[in-house]
Amino acid sequence: MLGVNPFTPTFGTSPPLLVGRDGDLEDFREGLLGGPGSPERATLVTGLRGTGKTVMLNAYEDVAGAEGWLVISETATPNLLDRITHEHLPRLLADVDPHQTESHLTGVSLPGGFGANREVSERHTPRPGLRSQLAELTDILAQRGSGVLITVDEVHRKGLADLRELGTTIQHAFRERRNVAFVGAGLPSAVDDLLSDEVSTFLRRADRRHLRTVRPEEVAKAIAVPIRDAGRDITDDALRLAVAGTGGYPFMIQLVGLHAWRAESTAAVIDVDQARRGVEQARRKVGQLVHASALADLSDVDRSFLAAMAHDDGPSRMADIASRLGVDATYAGQYRLRLIAAEVIEPRGHGLVDFTLPGLRDYLREHAASSHWGPEPELGPSRPAIPGAEHERRQLPRPPDNNGGPRLPR
Repeated sequence: MLGVNPFTPTFGTSPPLLVGRDGDLEDFREGLLGGPGSPERATLVTGLRGTGKTVMLNAYEDVAGAEGWLVISETATPNLLDRITHEHLPRLLADVDPHQTESHLTGVSLPGGFGANREVSERHTPRPGLRSQLAELTDILAQRGSGVLITVDEVHRKGLADLRELGTTIQHAFRERRNVAFVGAGLPSAVDDLLSDEVSTFLRRADRRHLRTVRPEEVAKAIAVPIRDAGRDITDDALRLAVAGTGGYPFMIQLVGLHAWRAESTAAVIDVDQARRGVEQARRKVGQLVHASALADLSDVDRSFLAAMAHDDGPSRMADIASRLGVDATYAGQYRLRLIAAEVIEPRGHGLVDFTLPGLRDYLREHAASSHWGPEPELGPSRPAIPGAEHERRQLPRPPDNNGGPRLPR
């Protein structure tokens, strides 16, 4: 009997089989077991959209839970510190403290004037004091040989005040050799921007784990094993096509798997045709879910630079990009540095750059809203024109010279 579709292409949802991250998780486990002072007890996870940052936080939490640690799971949204102080810590204290209630005599009332009335009240009610509550909790957990892990997703500069105070508190806990661990996750540019400001020293010294693409053999496992566990099979040729279609991108693994399964959901075996249809559908979906969001974070000129790259079927020559934009090499180089720092593109040899996100080239060809260069060059039938390229070229502002150009807008 065929099972349900095992793939879960939803942001933050753990896949049926997490691959390619075993080394990071084992290092973290060793950090918990190694005691206070282990470098992995302060970790920052970075990666592009869809590389599985939130999934990794889930996995870190699972590792901590398996070792008997308690977990506070949060996101760097407004009132982060208030939630930890007034919700999470009181709840955990009430759960673990065997003396969570206290009582005292309030009066005497038995026949003949003898007897006692006793008032019972909760010791742990929501109250301020992040550091004192964390100390109290870790004192109790130390008797069990465990500790507390705090995870914070989507760290960025907008949450600087809360993150600074949280970092200072955790740093004090480290100095007192308490069993506390912290794992934060965010986009590379957001984390770099955060660390450039006045944050706690421990955040700057945190163990950095950058999530990259997954090796083909691990992608194959991540696709084939859930399919077979759910009662279906996939041919070798179909699996090779599906693996290639993901580009090693974790979110694409789930998208390709989902849509290859759906292509003929009653068939016992997924063949090449179903895999191809799955890849095509996944590429359309990743544009809506990932590429549109990534491009929204960039400036108009950044997007024009990317649209100029989309003319090419492979790595683009910087000279060609500058020519299409109608600017000089120095100007184009400023935006090259910006986009490399944002990890949207990467160098591919002398004078060459390419996209880091699979499918971004095709998405730009279909959806680029405007571009700012002159007449459209001859592309040929396999390279459709980028919408908006027929617009007249307008003068682009020259970026200021401030150590590599202006910051990417947030």
